Amino acid sequence: MSAGQRSGPVGVGIIGAGTISAQYLEHLGAFPDLELRAIGDIVPEAAATRAQEFSVPAHGGVDVVLEDEDIEIVVNLTIPAAHADVSEQILAAGKHVWSEKPLTTDRASAAALLESAAHKGLRVGGAPDTVLGAGIQSALREISEGAIGEPRFGLALFRVPGPESWHPSPEFLFARGAGPLFDIGPYYLTSLVLAQGPVASVQAVGTQAVPTRTIGSGPKAGTDFPVEVPTQVSALLTFENGTTATVLLTFDSGAAYTAELDLTGSLGTIALPDPNVFDGASSLSLRAEAGTGEDVWQARPESGPSTGRGLGTLEMARAIRAEVPHRLTGELAGHVLDVMVSIEEAVTGGTAVEVTSSATVPVPLPADFDPMERTL
Repeated sequence: MSAGQRSGPVGVGIIGAGTISAQYLEHLGAFPDLELRAIGDIVPEAAATRAQEFSVPAHGGVDVVLEDEDIEIVVNLTIPAAHADVSEQILAAGKHVWSEKPLTTDRASAAALLESAAHKGLRVGGAPDTVLGAGIQSALREISEGAIGEPRFGLALFRVPGPESWHPSPEFLFARGAGPLFDIGPYYLTSLVLAQGPVASVQAVGTQAVPTRTIGSGPKAGTDFPVEVPTQVSALLTFENGTTATVLLTFDSGAAYTAELDLTGSLGTIALPDPNVFDGASSLSLRAEAGTGEDVWQARPESGPSTGRGLGTLEMARAIRAEVPHRLTGELAGHVLDVMVSIEEAVTGGTAVEVTSSATVPVPLPADFDPMERTL
């Protein structure tokens, strides 16, 4: 029986029992339309700990997930360098893939993954699913309904001192496939693509503040490790529709956490909430109200789900049952990856880079999408 012909809750498994798995486990186990069946890890003891913590029925190595015939979607929460290989294993087992960001770390492996999924008749979905939350989705509905007129340009700003101060094993966040571009970029770039459409070309510069960092918490606190990627990236994006966006992502700031995401159109500007969370109100400033000597910002209501990570897996599961496209497709995640690789190449080469991929931009999620409703 094909996945599209099955009925009832969709069986889900997780590969990767690291830090982020706790957020997924909390919600995947609570959604009535999903059945969380197993968690696996190359360190089975880590999977066992998570299974006990979140009452997951089965745990062990990777095979405990891949060999369960009732698991239809596997959530890939491994480190970025392992995403491509693990996702290919999931497809080879006949299961759909939901991958944490980035989809892979290079264009070739991403293209091969999507080709493999298409050949097998399976789906690939990709984080960040924060963009399906009430915050970003409410703003996208405002934009699609013409609140700012025709979009013209976007502005994204993310700055923090760096995750090594709080993450107990932050080394991978400063290795190839991570850094602020690949670790944080997907939140902002996916939001911009959803609002402005696919990216056509990029220009960029990047710097690295220091060659080593020091772990600030956990059992490895005080340990130095090398920095392999730029820790500040500034990029100029040109979209297929002719609009533009400026993006600044940095782990080098001495300032407190800053997250800004604005989109300006022919009628005004909308300030979107932090795309790294699921909720948050937007603010709207219309050009007709400007010129008074004061900024006039109107808070806009938010509506929709704000449950947390796992929302994208649920949306994909419901789409599988309904045999309709899911929203955060592998194509979309692959395009965002292509944009990030292009930015990386622009930093290295010092020239503009054409983005050759594209993606279909989904319509906003209905405001009444309820994760806690049983629909299957």
